[in-house]
Formats: sequence, C-alpha cells, structure tokens
Amino acid sequence: MCGTIRERNHKPIAIYCMPDHTHILVGLNPAESISTLMQHVKSKSSGWIDERQFNADEFNWQTGYGAFSYGRSQLDVIINYIQKQPEHHRTKTFKKEYLTFLTLFGIDFKQEYLFDWIDED
Repeated sequence: MCGTIRERNHKPIAIYCMPDHTHILVGLNPAESISTLMQHVKSKSSGWIDERQFNADEFNWQTGYGAFSYGRSQLDVIINYIQKQPEHHRTKTFKKEYLTFLTLFGIDFKQEYLFDWIDED
C-alpha cells in the first residue's frame, strides 16, 4: 500500500490493517483525488493478496471508503490512534467507530450506502 501511495505522489504516514478494515493516513498530493488514489490502492493491494494466494478465494475490497481530514497539529494523535487499532477495537467495533466518525464530522448518511458490517452491534 505504501508503494502504491508513493507511486501516486502522495505521502504514506501511517497504515494499520485490521481483519475487517484498514486505516491509512496520507499526506495528499492535490493533483489527484482521494477517490482515484483509493481506487489504485484497493486494486493494487487486491492483486498483491491474490498473487500470494493469502485467501482461498479471490480477494475483493468492499465498494466505497471513508475519508476524513485532519490538521497537521493532530498528526501525533491520529498516528497513535492508527498504531493502536487492536487495543482500540477491544472496546469499540468498526461499525460503532465509523458511525461515530460520521456523526462527529457532521456527515449525513443513509444506512443502505454504508458497508456490509462484519461486526454487528
């Protein structure tokens, strides 16, 4: 993922992959949209996983992604949060976390457009 991000002239800052989601903190190159970057990251990482046959079946990401912006002064907090994902998710599921982010960032959403949740609560 870092290689793909660098190839697209963005700066990978922190990445952590959980079984049901991935957090990626990126310094964005303004010449490319987040959606284009995510399309490449998902495509290349799927191919990488499939080439190494880590899954019995073909690996596919779900459609969509969530993107949130942060200021430079928040980087240490966000990096720490990303690096401590296993500890964080002992107390809060990905679904609860994501819905909390949407609410905190004031993002209107419809349930039918959200992810297929692995962890239901």
